[in-house]
Order: sequence, then C-alpha cells, then structure tokens
Amino acid sequence: MRPESPDPSFGFLIHDVSRLLRKNFDRRAQQVGLTRAQWWVLVHVHRHESSSQRALADILEIEPITLTRLIDRLEKSGWVERRPDASDRRIWRLYLTEKSYPILDRMYQLGAETREQALTGLPAEQREQLVAILSKIKGNLGGKEPTAPETDDVAPLVAAGGE
Repeated sequence: MRPESPDPSFGFLIHDVSRLLRKNFDRRAQQVGLTRAQWWVLVHVHRHESSSQRALADILEIEPITLTRLIDRLEKSGWVERRPDASDRRIWRLYLTEKSYPILDRMYQLGAETREQALTGLPAEQREQLVAILSKIKGNLGGKEPTAPETDDVAPLVAAGGE
C-alpha cells in the first residue's frame, strides 16, 4: 500500500517557485557581470557590514573556505575590502567599497522588479499573508522563532545557487 501525502505538491511547488525566481532574476541581472553567489555575498556584507568572515559564513550557512574564495574574488574586483579587527589580528572584517553601492542599488531594483512580477495579481493583504506564512515555515524548519521578514527581499532571490 502506498503512503498518502496530505499535500504532495507543496515541496515541489516551493522548489519550482524558488527556481523560477532565481531564473527570472538571473535573466534580468545578466548585464551586471556578477555571479549569483557573488550577489548573495554582497547583499549580506551590506546587511552585516563589519562582520568577520566566520560570522558571515555562519549567517550564509556556508563553509568558511567557500566564503573565503568568494571574498577573494570580490576583493580582487574591488567590490569588498577586508580590514583587520582592532582587537584580534587573526580576524578580518568585511566592508563594501564605494564601487559596490551603485551595483547594490541596481540589484535591489532588479529584485523589486522580479518580486513584482512574481506577485502580480495579489493584493497587498495576500502579499503580507504570503510573507508571514513563508516566514513561519522557515522558522519551523530552521528551529528558530520566525522573525519579521527583511524589507528588501533580494537575498532570497539570489541566494540559492552556485558561482
């Protein structure tokens, strides 16, 4: 006898929506010249400027060596800079460069365009409910209390993906 699932399409639907959001965002962002992973790191450096590389790796839920490679490339291209920690010379703090701000503005604009396309036809109340529900699901699965969603939803659009 086959096991029954109360909602067999839920996980597939979430996965498909996520994939389509990334694909749509990537199409819009092609002209900028950064990989999705680089965009993702830039957004999080912006949100958590002066974080250590280890702390940022924890926030991004990636291995520190993976983040180090990404930061190496971003630093070489002039998007971020490492500064030594004032109290511990083993720690490097991450900061955006002035070059990054115009690209971040463009990235947030592309994220807003993608989000608007995705949510077309949903009134504000349903949009708010959707974000609240997804935040609750994220909290349930992450083992944490759900927090208020961030106001700029770019990171989720660019987060899942490799270099």
